[in-house]
Amino acid sequence: MLPRLVVLFIGILALYNDGVSAKSLGNKKECLKVKERLTKCVCEKNYVTSFETDECSNGGGNKDQYNIPNCNRLERQATIHCSKWIHGFGNNEDVPDYFQMGPGTMKIPNTLYKENRKRVCDALISANTPRGSVMFFQGGAQLQQYDTDRDIEFQQESYFMWLFGVMESDFYGAVDVDTAQSILFMPRLPASYAVWMGALKTPEFFKKRYGVDNVYYTDEITTILGQLRPSALLIMSGVNSDSKSEFTVPSFEGMDSFKIDTSTLYTIIAECRVIKSDEEMKVMRYSSQISCEAHREVMKLMRPGRMEYEGEATFKHYTYMKGGMRFTGYTCICASGENAAVLHYGHSGEPNDKRVNDGDMLLFDMGAEYAGYTADITVSFPASGKFTESQKFVYNTCLKANKAVLKAMRPGVSWPDMHRLAERVIVEEFLKQGLFVNGTVDQLLDAHMGAIFMPHGLGHFIGLDVHDVGGYVNAPERIDEPGIRYLRTTRTLQKGMVITVEPGVYFGDALLDNAYANPDQAKYMNKTMIEPYRGTGGVRIEDVVAVTEDGSELLSHDLPRTVEEIEAFMTER
Repeated sequence: MLPRLVVLFIGILALYNDGVSAKSLGNKKECLKVKERLTKCVCEKNYVTSFETDECSNGGGNKDQYNIPNCNRLERQATIHCSKWIHGFGNNEDVPDYFQMGPGTMKIPNTLYKENRKRVCDALISANTPRGSVMFFQGGAQLQQYDTDRDIEFQQESYFMWLFGVMESDFYGAVDVDTAQSILFMPRLPASYAVWMGALKTPEFFKKRYGVDNVYYTDEITTILGQLRPSALLIMSGVNSDSKSEFTVPSFEGMDSFKIDTSTLYTIIAECRVIKSDEEMKVMRYSSQISCEAHREVMKLMRPGRMEYEGEATFKHYTYMKGGMRFTGYTCICASGENAAVLHYGHSGEPNDKRVNDGDMLLFDMGAEYAGYTADITVSFPASGKFTESQKFVYNTCLKANKAVLKAMRPGVSWPDMHRLAERVIVEEFLKQGLFVNGTVDQLLDAHMGAIFMPHGLGHFIGLDVHDVGGYVNAPERIDEPGIRYLRTTRTLQKGMVITVEPGVYFGDALLDNAYANPDQAKYMNKTMIEPYRGTGGVRIEDVVAVTEDGSELLSHDLPRTVEEIEAFMTER
């Protein structure tokens, strides 16, 4: 590891450009003087011997003049005089006021996050929050892998992302509830950062980049908040209804000198995230569209003899290359054959590593994210490109359930009712086909026969998290019955909600064996008809759907979905 002074010196040498105007460089003459003195300091401390400057060749400068305290002082001086030179940004005209990964990818204006902050302020004011309150947030921290110095690839904490759109780690933020005025607090990084990690950016840079009112350093938090004299600091504290994990409460030095309110903010901001703004909806459409295109590429590729992970690799490559989408919203599920009955296949113990066989059904559940907003889409199709008659039955049963829900969705509809609708369709089709016997549809539903073959909830909110927040904010309690107990929200649909619709039909060993062993369920099961499906896996058809004023909008629309569409598409590959 090179010492900090050498790092700074190398950075100065590398970044200097005579063609850049004096205006954008700051005090260029003073910067050159500092560089010259810093060169002597570096040589005297014997950090390097390869610069071959006159000072180094002559053994360095005067030891009294270039001692360690002077070197430290010179480093600080270099940071001050050469800041714009090292930062690489001459003026605010160079700073984008939007997020965009690259040419052809979506531009997301800062107004998206400004509107989000205003929505929270308005909601707090409507809830009679005391005047003078200030919201305070802590962004995600850069973490290392276990006890190593390897950085874990950083992704911003979702609430902080929703409010500020900040991509970098170790930021804090504050918002004045009365005025919606916003502040970011940035880490004060060492000069050596410019060499190892890239340009050191100024508070002025981040002010324009993220469209906030002021930017300070994190070591100024107590001073700046003290100047605001808040009646209370509103701090996030609560439990995520999906993960059951507690939100990490923000902290900073001097926090105990303020009045802290941890009871107000969590549910209000979670509720704001449930309803997507028009700008958020545009990003959701983009992530869904690119993910659909990637799924089509995967369908073209897959055939008997391929490995499951080749589908994952193709999806990730396409979404990153074409959409600038660096991350997926969750671990890719690329299941073939019997693996398709494993709901969250693809984890480290089952890493999409099976070879695809002729006759396999494939279930590929993948969604890419852009600026944090993710898709969650599942396609199911035969590896051979042609459905067998039994595969058609299972697929069409699942598709019929999917379409029934899409048709019924609108504001005012209960989401548990949509789950029960999907179960009813599956039970009806199994009864028609002879897999169920000796009962009516209602009797079969009362015996929870649908949950044997669709053991998960119908769908979940989606946004900055794949299982987005707010599912049990202002909602009825969970329904403690098989299958539906895993429903991630019991709310009534409202315009602006974005939710997945993902009925499934699976033939998993554990659930089949349990049902056969339960007399109340076994009496309805035609084992002769069911057993040929054992080991075939299953089918899931998952879409991303926005609730509109009078119905719904299918965001994941660009996919072949019917048996006929899939077979025609697979024939053309």
